[in-house]
Amino acid sequence: MADVQPPPLRSLDDFLLSSARFAVPDVRDLERWNHRVINNLLYYQSNYLLGVMGFLLLLGYFQPFQLFVGATVVTSLFLGFVWAAENQAPIRRFRRNHPLICLLAILLASYLFISVLGGVAVFLFGIAFPVLMVLIHASVRLRSLKNKLENKLESIGLKRTPMGLLLEALGQEQEE
Repeated sequence: MADVQPPPLRSLDDFLLSSARFAVPDVRDLERWNHRVINNLLYYQSNYLLGVMGFLLLLGYFQPFQLFVGATVVTSLFLGFVWAAENQAPIRRFRRNHPLICLLAILLASYLFISVLGGVAVFLFGIAFPVLMVLIHASVRLRSLKNKLENKLESIGLKRTPMGLLLEALGQEQEE
């Protein structure tokens, strides 16, 4: 964990404005779409983190207790899932073969647990909306040469980033 390096914040021009190129992904080629999303998540992770944190801070200003309760529950469930997936072979195989189902199961379990405690709408909106925006951007943003180079350094292990570790924990290692 000591060799994990946060990547630089990408310029607004590169992230959203004039030099950014966008295209709707080909939904018939899911492997290529998945590859694009993973690579953009790795390349723009600092920008995504900044956007999510800004949204959560704004939401926390208006609903601090509900946000805290929700964050505690979802974090606990996520860590429990990662622990189970690392220590139980059938769960690990299921996670690798069905990552979307696993993510939805974590969110559903979080929803059910938080609904008993309250604060469902606050936290799930606080997480779901920014995650939706991140996934939409990662899906439609075309990769640049610099993006491809940075991702290659990540995939061969020369650089380790927080998003790389998160994707690895979710069973979404980058293909070399």
